[in-house]
Amino acid sequence: MNDNIAKAQAAWHGGCIACGRLNPMGLRLAFASKDDGSVEATFPCAQVFEGYGGRVHGGVVATLLDAAMTNCLFARGIAALTGELTIRFRHSVDIAAPACVRAWVERSSRPLYLLRAELIQREEVKARASGKFMEARSARDGSKAGRGAP
Repeated sequence: MNDNIAKAQAAWHGGCIACGRLNPMGLRLAFASKDDGSVEATFPCAQVFEGYGGRVHGGVVATLLDAAMTNCLFARGIAALTGELTIRFRHSVDIAAPACVRAWVERSSRPLYLLRAELIQREEVKARASGKFMEARSARDGSKAGRGAP
């Protein structure tokens, strides 16, 4: 599954701000598949991502959760676009303490997928998300996706 993530990122997401390897300003998140089918990555929560004093900006948290769900589908060889993203911010995410973002497939009925994600810091769930994803047309019809868009 980890090979699938690397191949999908290279084929469909090279310039992605979250996980793309071709984006010099990107976060370059490195997602890994777990035995239970989920994926996870560590995020350093550096000062540059601050919103309110000492806290990671909520938009960055949303990006992390969305990227985790996207990469969970990549692990299955699926390129899909976010159709809906719902986030519950439970606690602020602190600057300067690493966090883990993870995601898993809740339900699937091709071409639609329902995923869940959470961001954990210091063993506490700081944010949760659910997302509805639609498999990209180019992935469904077998055509090659262009850089940056599946």
